[in-house]
Amino acid sequence: MSEDPKNSIRSGFLSGYAELLRHVTRRLGRDADAGDVIQDTFLRIQRIPAGAEIHNARSYLYRMADNQALDHLRERQSRQRYFSSDEYVDPADDSPSPEAIVDYRQRLTLLQQAIAELPARQKEVFLLHKFDGFSHSEIAERLGITRSAVEKLVMKALAHCRDRLGDLIE
Repeated sequence: MSEDPKNSIRSGFLSGYAELLRHVTRRLGRDADAGDVIQDTFLRIQRIPAGAEIHNARSYLYRMADNQALDHLRERQSRQRYFSSDEYVDPADDSPSPEAIVDYRQRLTLLQQAIAELPARQKEVFLLHKFDGFSHSEIAERLGITRSAVEKLVMKALAHCRDRLGDLIE
């Protein structure tokens, strides 16, 4: 009985990891990106169906890594096309600055106060729509009011919040 192709590719991946990493690094030019591509490649190996017919496990593995690298390059080019270097925020660096944290907390406190000031029905409709994700029609049905009434209540609540937050809304 021949070896399962998935196991053959997995063992080729593990035994040739350093060589595969160098190969992908040459294609991408950055070690960090290459590591991501190699990880994605390993995850793709896990999805190979049992009994798949693969004649050359090493070629298949390298083709898979090359395809992942190409996808990564396309994604990088797309990001560069749509974001200037000033606007692009590295997703790996997701920690806000201390100033941003203070600003967010102040805005959140003002928003909570503004919502607390709303009349009961307006607050209920606003929270169902903005925080629970219900559509206007779903809220109308749930509360036994018209869709138009829901729209008006949401608009009034938004206007109140906008007025209370004032200059903090950009």
